[in-house]
Amino acid sequence: MMTADQIGLKVVGFIFATVTVAVMITTGMVVKGYATGTYSLEAPIAQTGSIR
Repeated sequence: MMTADQIGLKVVGFIFATVTVAVMITTGMVVKGYATGTYSLEAPIAQTGSIR
């Protein structure tokens, strides 16, 4: 028989694990985006004249 403390700790642990996995996946996607050039830290150069 489990006590309320053990059940509560399992729920809190599951929540922390879920958040940790979500942050890891998001971080991996952002790093991959920067590595492949999808994202850039530099502002795009605005063209003011027409190109012929």
